Amino acid sequence: MNLIMTVILITLALSSILALVSFWLPQMTPDHEKLSPYECGFDPLGSARLPFSMRFFLVAILFLLFDLEIALLLPLPWADQLFTPLTTFFWAFFILGLLTLGLVYEWLQGGLEWAE
Repeated sequence: MNLIMTVILITLALSSILALVSFWLPQMTPDHEKLSPYECGFDPLGSARLPFSMRFFLVAILFLLFDLEIALLLPLPWADQLFTPLTTFFWAFFILGLLTLGLVYEWLQGGLEWAE
């Protein structure tokens, strides 16, 4: 209990000190040079905003979702050492079924077609 209180006090003290120091540091005043975009000495020729492919964004989000579901399956080799391996099998089957249903749904919706 004493160690926990010590860690909490050190954390609070360090946080308070860092917050106070950040208020005492001089504020940098932005001028025209600091607010202008970095263009390697050249005048900007156009907008810095490039067109963004919505198809690429959707495929990237799909990749993240399916990658997360695969990451949920990684601890399964260690989970078979639990008291009831049948529960492990149920959850693995559930996650794989969810992954398959998501893949079929995206396939039917045309989310996997790159060119329309």
